[in-house]
Amino acid sequence: MLLKNKTEKYIYKVQTSDLAKSLSTDPNDDFPEVFATSRMIAIMELTAARLMKSELKEGELSVGVNVNVTHVAATTNNQEVTVIATFTGMQGKLYEFNVEMFDKGGKAGFGAHTRAIVETQRLIDGANNRCK
Repeated sequence: MLLKNKTEKYIYKVQTSDLAKSLSTDPNDDFPEVFATSRMIAIMELTAARLMKSELKEGELSVGVNVNVTHVAATTNNQEVTVIATFTGMQGKLYEFNVEMFDKGGKAGFGAHTRAIVETQRLIDGANNRCK
């Protein structure tokens, strides 16, 4: 296992499209102009996925299976955030990670994330067949 005790770090600059206010699809919604929790989760998943690249064979990719995170502080637009994913071990066929996000004020989010390796074509075929 190549991942043992490995971490991945991703530095990202928050953009207007990442703000909670930008995620609304209804003009009657009112959300703050701060980094959305859903976007935090997305970059946490991305960071863990990048860490798994060494485990993938041709025709495979990793997919998120579970996310359990806490968003503890607001981050404003144009701020830089750093996400760190640390591989913590296997649970059967699942890869487990601790994920953390920091901004210039300190820790802004943390939690656990689980990923699995799947055959790309099998995943696509299964998704297409589900909705027929």
